[in-house]
Amino acid sequence: MREPAFWWRPGSGGLLSPLGGIYGAVAALRMQTQGRSVGVPVICLGNPTVGGAGKTPAALAVARLLLAAHERPFFLSRGYGGRSSGPLRVDPAVHSADTVGDEPLLLARLAPTIVARDRLAGANEARRGAATVIVMDDGFQNPALAKELGILLVDGRRGIGNGRIIPAGPLRAPLETQISRAQALVIVGRPDGLTALTERARRHNVVIFHGRLEPDRQTIAALGGRRVLAFAGIGDPEKFFATLAENGVAVAERASFPDHHRYTAAEAQDMLARADRENLVLVTTEKDAARLSGEPQLAALAARASALPVRFVVEEADAFRDIILAVVKRR
Repeated sequence: MREPAFWWRPGSGGLLSPLGGIYGAVAALRMQTQGRSVGVPVICLGNPTVGGAGKTPAALAVARLLLAAHERPFFLSRGYGGRSSGPLRVDPAVHSADTVGDEPLLLARLAPTIVARDRLAGANEARRGAATVIVMDDGFQNPALAKELGILLVDGRRGIGNGRIIPAGPLRAPLETQISRAQALVIVGRPDGLTALTERARRHNVVIFHGRLEPDRQTIAALGGRRVLAFAGIGDPEKFFATLAENGVAVAERASFPDHHRYTAAEAQDMLARADRENLVLVTTEKDAARLSGEPQLAALAARASALPVRFVVEEADAFRDIILAVVKRR
């Protein structure tokens, strides 16, 4: 499902605000529930809004910090877009995005990853696997697990949109409720017009960080200045297209799809034909590439499309590492 464009326009969504108020009240009540501990510290990364702000690259960055400190992190994910309800330990050599979702396939390349709709059951599975810390790349608003560290990520360009709650706007729950349960806020990209948000975070003693997504330089260089057809089915495809353009890639054509989009054979054939007709190189995101793999009808597109890896970088690197490692030091 594609999110409504009006969510991101200031002053919009007024007619739906009563429904947003009901949704928000229920979400706030759920978030007040005391989560259960499984005896393993939990670090949870989330977005206050619908749509991506780099949670998966950020979760990978957190796990790298933990691995460098000789910890044994396990990822815990709902596995959005996958059929498995879990708990299931992801094996990228066996499982496809159709089974476990696209994000868990990327996470499992770095550290053991559990997919589970029941977050408590998934956390217990990680504990049995000898996890010393659990990293969640979703589930901030889910109250099932007690979280030692909650990190909210906000896209600096889109911010919180019209500031209203689903279905009137993109917020997943009342903003005040979400900020009050976070210990850190990461603004991803240029923090345009987010002064009110950061001031509110400071009132709750939330530590503010500034992050960015850095594209893989080798992949950019390998494109060799050729014109590309860029396609993406992520929370904010425009961010992907902008990243390419900002790094000197000539985006001649672009194709946007809803988040976690499952490509059809017809869509794959159409993009291949467009690329051939205009002599374009096909470029996509790592998440999209994960959804293409293992699907016979998409094999030709998967073989032709280059995936652009990105790395999550926090400007306040030392302070960010300290807040992450403090979680495991308190064990």
